[in-house]
Amino acid sequence: MNAVDLFAGCGGLSKGFIDAGYQVLLGVDNDEAALKTFALNHPGATPVNADLSDEDELERLIGLASEQSVDVVIAGPPCQGFSLTGPRHFDDDRNRLYLAVFRMVKALRPKALVIENVPGMSTLYNGQIQAEILRRFRKLGYHIDSKILCAADFGVPQMRKRLIFIGIREDIGPVSFPAELVTPEHYVTCREAISDLPSRAEEIGEEVDVYTHDPITDYQKKMRANNTVLYNHVATRHTKMVQDTIALVPEGGNYKDLPRGVGESRKFHEAWTRYDGNKPSRTIDTGHRNHFHYEYNRVPTVRENARLQSFPDSFVFCGTRTQQNRQVGNAVPPLLGYAIARHLRTLIGEKDHEQKNPDD
Repeated sequence: MNAVDLFAGCGGLSKGFIDAGYQVLLGVDNDEAALKTFALNHPGATPVNADLSDEDELERLIGLASEQSVDVVIAGPPCQGFSLTGPRHFDDDRNRLYLAVFRMVKALRPKALVIENVPGMSTLYNGQIQAEILRRFRKLGYHIDSKILCAADFGVPQMRKRLIFIGIREDIGPVSFPAELVTPEHYVTCREAISDLPSRAEEIGEEVDVYTHDPITDYQKKMRANNTVLYNHVATRHTKMVQDTIALVPEGGNYKDLPRGVGESRKFHEAWTRYDGNKPSRTIDTGHRNHFHYEYNRVPTVRENARLQSFPDSFVFCGTRTQQNRQVGNAVPPLLGYAIARHLRTLIGEKDHEQKNPDD
């Protein structure tokens, strides 16, 4: 099946869909560094730099997508506008990025659609924004529902929660969500995810390097696969004061564990958080200045965070270190995307099979 990815970023969701057997036709975003990463890691897909709030560019994209049959539209549009405008002003210009998804679905009439966003959208204005999104797609002729999924339940070593909308065209069948694959007692931990990577405790490292240890766990073997080159594993050079402060935080601790008068410039929930090696990580963010390695006195490298996001080691990130971190933090974990994509294929494929073979 063919898919179009709107607000694709570096392509975490697309990666999951490709691994599940889909052909991703287009990856659309306006972040040039992210699109370079997308192009490098999604052979056969066309990266498109476009502003989806622009009417002319949106029409051009609809025309481009219409040249081939599109079975699924996947998207991760930002929802900042809704927090400012409220449910009564759903069509406000600040919400045009979200409205672009409606326009694309209305024009292409795909078999299915997937939208991901932050869990907070489900409670914004007492759920009115979420309800309006559901109402509008139902009006377009889709069975659609939403659910908050936790990435750790699908084999990702991270307690990352995302609000997922899944829609199925009414003539195809009902909608449902993938069942959890992993129970909490079997969650993949930080240590199981990244302990085979070079420590970088004494050196900074290079963008292209070599492994120094064999993979130990099943997850490490899965992330390496047949890859023999280590990419994006470069340590941040911290000042001695920052290193000394990190050293005072116990594994699994945060700023509350620091002595009085130390690290007081940061006193919010995630400040000075050291990962617990025996648990999944916290949600990977785009800054990577508040979370620290469970063992070493530094922030995780891009590759370590990519592992915690379930990007395979063969997935190479382009741009500056800041741009790479932003790409990783903004992405949908590929393993979560894979679970959604496989389930979606079952929903669509089973119905198609029943229509072709009604007597089976």
